[in-house]
Amino acid sequence: MADIDPGTLLPNDRMRQQALDGDVTQIHRGQQYADEGDTFSIDGTTFEVVEVADRTLGDMTDADAQAEGARDLDHYKQILERAHDHFEWDDTSEIVKHRFEQRD
Repeated sequence: MADIDPGTLLPNDRMRQQALDGDVTQIHRGQQYADEGDTFSIDGTTFEVVEVADRTLGDMTDADAQAEGARDLDHYKQILERAHDHFEWDDTSEIVKHRFEQRD
């Protein structure tokens, strides 16, 4: 277990605030950035990574998108297209799910 920088998983202030508000509880990234049991803190609130899982973009659901702060999967796709130049959704693209929970 390691204490990691919150920016490692949550790349911008908006996402970090959404995690504090309980609106973001996971993030998928192109590679693994944390291990289960790793922790990070935002403004004095500690979070623990409770699940790390290999997936593909095709595995994503509306529930996954909502756990990342999007309205639904279509909105999630739009966010990715805005955030990454030349992004093209490919159901077979490999991603890593990082799910985290707030700790007292």
